[in-house]
Amino acid sequence: MTFSTPAIDYQPPRPDRCRRKIGLIGCGSITESHLTAYRDMNLEVAALCDIDRDRAIAQRDAFYPDATVYTDQTALLAREDISVVDVATPPTVRPEIVGEAIDAGKHVLSQKPFVLDIDEGRDLVERASDAGVKLAVNQNGRWSPQWRYCLDLAAAGHLGTLQTARFTENWNHDWITETGFDGIDHAILYDYGIHWFDVIATLFADHEPQWVAASTARSPTQTASPPLLAQAIIAYDDIQVSVCFDGHTCHGERHVTVVTGTDGTFVSDGPSLNDQTVTVHRADATYTPELSGQWFTDGFAGAMGELLVAIAEDRPPEHAAAANLASLELCFAAVAAAEEGTPVVPGDVRKLRGSGWTD
Repeated sequence: MTFSTPAIDYQPPRPDRCRRKIGLIGCGSITESHLTAYRDMNLEVAALCDIDRDRAIAQRDAFYPDATVYTDQTALLAREDISVVDVATPPTVRPEIVGEAIDAGKHVLSQKPFVLDIDEGRDLVERASDAGVKLAVNQNGRWSPQWRYCLDLAAAGHLGTLQTARFTENWNHDWITETGFDGIDHAILYDYGIHWFDVIATLFADHEPQWVAASTARSPTQTASPPLLAQAIIAYDDIQVSVCFDGHTCHGERHVTVVTGTDGTFVSDGPSLNDQTVTVHRADATYTPELSGQWFTDGFAGAMGELLVAIAEDRPPEHAAAANLASLELCFAAVAAAEEGTPVVPGDVRKLRGSGWTD
């Protein structure tokens, strides 16, 4: 019997039927990835806004020279020709801006992590629903080639009944020293780790997490303020999940994902998140699909592309803010568990412990 490799469409969705003008609010360094992805998809960014006008001008000139620059989002949101806004500001000010965009009748792609307060996030979800607009969260990791392949492979049943997921991340995150990220108390579990918690929440969306245990520690040689070493265990009734972050690996960066099921095992391994080799082991075959693309910037293309396609098809986007609240519940529980030294039930912690960002 000849084995046939499953046809998994892991590529970012292409919004060919939804050509809408986009406004970008917040023009920090990460938006270079946003704008690169949008330009590569031939999307139109008609306006950019930042309280630092020079920063907005720099991004405009580099990517969309014909776009208009604003320093006040109210003026951008007043434009009737802009129907989608990408809100890429820090989370301390983001909910208010997202709310203004919803009230202006705009569809919204919010930067991750979505909110610092889950109840505030739920309120924004309800406001978007009442206004008839889509509200999505830029969980771009879902569209990294390796994780997209894993999520779709599992959803199609090719791994059987899932049993475990193990994520081991070794890299050097000390670059945040003397940046705004250095002020985040839990830069690893929160700002960085939300990608992993989101993938876990998506992978096991049909299962109820029972508790989360976590811990953090400082590397003896790190210069960044927050601890760069962290780990978390998530227990479900019949599934075990673990994440190990060594954010101060100075030699030999490595990123490994292993997801096991009754019918197969998914493995992704490589020296960076943009350089991964995927292998799938089954009883009838072992195969290595040749995946194209990289997290940066295909993940950002996926986040905006999925929102635009969802608008065109009038359906909830896969990364809808309503579903993303489950990802935040895992994340907030991990932060609280690390601080308290005891397991925490996801959902019990409604606000992020400590400061999420420095203003």
